Amino acid sequence: MNLSWGKNSVRSWREYRTRQRAALRESNRIRHEDEHLERSLLADLLDGDGDTDGRPGETAEGQPGEGRATAAAGAASGSEGTTQFGEMGRPINRHSPFYLGFVGALGALIAIGLWHSLGRLATTLTILVVALFLTLALNPIVEWLGRRGLKRSLSVGIVFFGVIVVFTLLGLLVFPPVITQGTDLVQEAPSYVDRILNASWVQELDKNYDVVDKISEEFNKRLTDETFISSVLGGVLGAGRAVANGVFQTFTILILTLYFLASLPKMKRVAYSMVPASRRNRVAQLSEEIMRRTGSYAIGQVAIATVNAILSYVMMSVLGIPYAAVLAVLVGFLGLIPMVGATLGAVLVCMVAFFDDPRSALIAGIYYLIYQQIENYVIAPRIMQRTVSVPGAVTVVAALAGGTLLGVLGALLAIPVAAAALLLVDEVLVPRQRHQ
Repeated sequence: MNLSWGKNSVRSWREYRTRQRAALRESNRIRHEDEHLERSLLADLLDGDGDTDGRPGETAEGQPGEGRATAAAGAASGSEGTTQFGEMGRPINRHSPFYLGFVGALGALIAIGLWHSLGRLATTLTILVVALFLTLALNPIVEWLGRRGLKRSLSVGIVFFGVIVVFTLLGLLVFPPVITQGTDLVQEAPSYVDRILNASWVQELDKNYDVVDKISEEFNKRLTDETFISSVLGGVLGAGRAVANGVFQTFTILILTLYFLASLPKMKRVAYSMVPASRRNRVAQLSEEIMRRTGSYAIGQVAIATVNAILSYVMMSVLGIPYAAVLAVLVGFLGLIPMVGATLGAVLVCMVAFFDDPRSALIAGIYYLIYQQIENYVIAPRIMQRTVSVPGAVTVVAALAGGTLLGVLGALLAIPVAAAALLLVDEVLVPRQRHQ
């Protein structure tokens, strides 16, 4: 087997070298023919009088008779490949391994540079994708208002005003309790610490392993460590910078969404105009269906998150878990993330409930364990199947794959991408396979 592979490799190399020599000979033949043609034209020019307009003393370029010899000499010099700095060498053989390797390496370097440039633009591209996603999610509402006789500009203004009102109400619902209850938490922190230290299992650990003294010693050591303090301050400043960047990016996304909503028909017309006229109608129809499915998916995901938030608020109110309103809003926002969002919200609720009453945390955990199974495998697949026409199994697999590849953004976009892919398969690939 190795011997036959070696013979095939030698044969392939010989064939490559044969083609290379043939290409080089053809290139040299064409160059020699061009040089012979130039010499023939030069000889005709020197033998003839060169008149073109009936005046015997001028050439075709209007040069005087004395300058004709100079031009002829320059042409002869150029035809022979000789300049004032010496004779020119042969042109580079474009089939040589050196030339191929150099061009290939240059192309690879350019590709790497473009990849790094895209990496630096990751934040900008993320903002752009999120703005487009929100645009496609709000566009069905804008078109619904347009069908009621409103102009698009007025419809966009109404929808955007509604979005601002919703975010404002959520902020008024969340921030005052967070500030008030955060202050209470800071004031009650010493009592929480005393409660933990006076617990029987902590007393038993301290009796056997002297845990409290070791923790106090380590805490005091950290407080006197300048490196630790600087790292903590740096982390606080970094967190503040991250919050400021988040606010700025949110504002940018809202502004881009407003612009995209206002100019979406024009954007679509420009995009469709770049498609060949013979396929423009079909591309437009497929694109409109993909955008419709994307908007429907966003509406369906908001519906799922809203159901989760409302049921969570009812459950927390029944069990007496504190901060029920704030936690319900957080559960709703986290529920926008398919598959894993509900789990994150459940963990957050159970952690808060555990510090208030461990039995409430246990009941909340059992509730979320049952609810998530119903949501992931019953509610969400059925809603997505009605809105974006994606089978339940594909919904689950797409959400897991998108979250693994691109995190939260990938999980949000996975199902619309899966819907678009299924549409292209049904409308493009399958009919083409039938006619082959």
